[in-house]
Amino acid sequence: QVQLVESGGGLVQPGGSLRLSCAGFGRPFSVRGWFRQAPGREREFLAAIYWGSDTTYYADSVKGRFTISKNIRNNTIYLQINNLQPQDTANYYCAARADYNNDAFKKGRVAYWGQGTQVTVSS
Repeated sequence: QVQLVESGGGLVQPGGSLRLSCAGFGRPFSVRGWFRQAPGREREFLAAIYWGSDTTYYADSVKGRFTISKNIRNNTIYLQINNLQPQDTANYYCAARADYNNDAFKKGRVAYWGQGTQVTVSS
């Protein structure tokens, strides 16, 4: 059974940091990455990483503050978020796609989604 399981969300003060994790189960994927969705807003692509290389992609809005990485041995990807701000408050989702089509991935055309982990930034 294929599963993506996120963890690492929580409540953090402005300026703080978090590292989100997404463990994969059931099969390998070519592209994995992160999206977020805040109440009343559309889902937003954040970052993606290729499983077979060091290639990464970021949304322009998060470059410099967000870093995606992977641990092949643990079949896990991570999203390091620094200098968190209230506008980063959202449910963060892990996603995976079987082929190396990053354009499709960024549009949310993925094979699997995780259940999401909530990030709340507030003082």
